[in-house]
Amino acid sequence: VKMASTAEYDYMCPVCHEIFKTPVILSCSHSFCKECLQQFWTTKKTQECPVCRTSSRHQPLVNLALKNLCESFLKKRNEKRSSGSEEICSLHSEKLKLFCLEDKQPVCLVCFTSQQHDNHKFRPLSEVVSSQKEELNTALKSLQEKLKHKENIKGEFEKTLQHITSQAEHTERQIKQQFEKLHQFLRDEEEATITALREEEEQKKQMMKEKLEEMNRHISALSHSIKDTEEMMKASDVCFLKEFPVSMERVQISSQPDPQTPSGALIHVPRYLGNLSFRVWKKMQDIVQNTPVILDPNTAHPDLVLSDDLTSVKWSWNKQPLPDNPERFDCYPCVLGSEGFNSGTHCWDVEVKQSSDWSLGVTTASNQRKGRDFYKTCVWSVWYDQYSLSEQPVFGFRVKQDLERVRVYLDYDRGTVSFSDPVTNTHLHTFTTTFTHTVFPFFCCYTIFTLNILPLQSNLAVH
Repeated sequence: VKMASTAEYDYMCPVCHEIFKTPVILSCSHSFCKECLQQFWTTKKTQECPVCRTSSRHQPLVNLALKNLCESFLKKRNEKRSSGSEEICSLHSEKLKLFCLEDKQPVCLVCFTSQQHDNHKFRPLSEVVSSQKEELNTALKSLQEKLKHKENIKGEFEKTLQHITSQAEHTERQIKQQFEKLHQFLRDEEEATITALREEEEQKKQMMKEKLEEMNRHISALSHSIKDTEEMMKASDVCFLKEFPVSMERVQISSQPDPQTPSGALIHVPRYLGNLSFRVWKKMQDIVQNTPVILDPNTAHPDLVLSDDLTSVKWSWNKQPLPDNPERFDCYPCVLGSEGFNSGTHCWDVEVKQSSDWSLGVTTASNQRKGRDFYKTCVWSVWYDQYSLSEQPVFGFRVKQDLERVRVYLDYDRGTVSFSDPVTNTHLHTFTTTFTHTVFPFFCCYTIFTLNILPLQSNLAVH
């Protein structure tokens, strides 16, 4: 074992083998740390020198000269350490070659022999560095994997942010288009109503103009009769008597009844203003539809394309760049309805003609949408695959005939889901269960042919 240098050895306590701390000197001229000497005397129960065993009857004095030398030595060593030599022991200025497993720190060979490290286990520094580098490298790889994972999540967040903007812009365009249709309908209705009003106005005015012309003719004829009668009154007696019969006849003809204002000559105002808003709203039913189930695009598999009004879905060869949000299917080409049901009865018809591979029904809101476990539990459905030879009971009830429409009837309170063919009024299958959670309509489409959710028939009753 390499010992300390001569200069350093001069400053080391013979008991603790460390640089003196508050050195005291005995009458035999040996010096010790004050604390080390007191501990030795307490253990031995006698006041003798730990080196030469000479008894000491007097209390030891502080060795001021040695104390100053030790402080100067420590100062120089600290300055050496602060100069950047990290491989030198701060206590002994020796090169650090060992690693104390108990204290978890590098030590020099002098530390190895010191009392501070009695019964400690040591390993060569290079061996410990190699082991800890391997451990740290494993932890580093884990951090790198976590960083990569978080960067992927960040990418998904950024994609979601972009999708939110795209969704909002697309939805705003659809809102404007829908309202433009309603605005155009109202403008057309306004124009048609005003046109009808103008036509009636023209008819009524034309009728009154004809009556006015007739009255002008009567007035003109009467004016001529008056003028002729007045001239007759000025004639001589003989002429007056001769023309009297003719004059009286003219007066009688001019005294015919006056033309009367015809019935219904005025504008039929109630025809245009009576219940105007209601009549327009009722007529609006011809251009608007009420669909019982609306699809939720946030649940749609990226292979599916939904119509702008969210009432139809079809499969596409081009996978859409959609965010992988928790609500979205990532294995089966499915999509859920936007509204869940937890009570009452609900019914909707789905047009499936031309589609050779489809599945539809209801499922719970909590059912697994990621991976291939969707059909294992909490799915009540019918399915059709024109080319499949397998029954695949896990998918629900298989429909073997080619249908145009399928009707789904959900009675949540009674716990039944029934499927039928509304075209032929044929029952297909009924599931019986007990619902305890909210259920959603679901639709699965494997072909480019569209599944359409049909609108309800309007049954507006006016009382």
